[in-house]
Amino acid sequence: MKYDCLIVDDEVMLSENTREYFEMFNIKTAWVADEKSCLAFFRDNDTDLILLDINLGDSSGFDLCRHLRKTTSVPILFISARTSDDDMVLALNIGGDDYIKKPYSLTVLLAKVKAVLKRYKSPVSVDGVFADGDLRIDFVGKGVYIGKQKIELKAMEYKLLSYLIKNKNRVIPKDELFRNVWEDAVVEDNTLNVHIRRLREKVEKDPKEPRYIKTERGVGYTFQVGANT
Repeated sequence: MKYDCLIVDDEVMLSENTREYFEMFNIKTAWVADEKSCLAFFRDNDTDLILLDINLGDSSGFDLCRHLRKTTSVPILFISARTSDDDMVLALNIGGDDYIKKPYSLTVLLAKVKAVLKRYKSPVSVDGVFADGDLRIDFVGKGVYIGKQKIELKAMEYKLLSYLIKNKNRVIPKDELFRNVWEDAVVEDNTLNVHIRRLREKVEKDPKEPRYIKTERGVGYTFQVGANT
């Protein structure tokens, strides 16, 4: 059976309330309480989005995320009462697409889920090819290359890179990236920062001295091409 959303959380009342709320807005949602049940779910079902808690009784949402990323690329949004930056950065580094702190507002969470579902079901498409130096992006085939080597990007990394290139040589404020890439103005700064770092590690010759993706401190980022590159 195909679902829009799977909640993996051992908080029974919160999870049931969230599932019922989503169902009111025609988001078909399933709920499981632990890692074992989550893995069993995927034997007979599929989903377009996972909401994943970090603390799952005897298991960890971090470990489950690592396991899931071996077989699925669906968006994983961590939901947790843990608020440290270290937890957030780890969640994003191991394959999470966003980090939502508990207690969350059901209306805000619903908006996030709708935006993610829309984004992944209707990915951005840009015509043509961008080439500068060794970097080449085939927007039709959605391939990214450094020289002859193809670079593997996650869906959100590709969408962010596409938007930066479409708006090259222009300072792009963070809130514009949130609206047009994440389609959600309440994304945490850390989410953007981690994705920028990942892109630099994959497309820049020296990520510490980037040629293309420039930080405009206090404002946002520029994808710079031309005379100064």
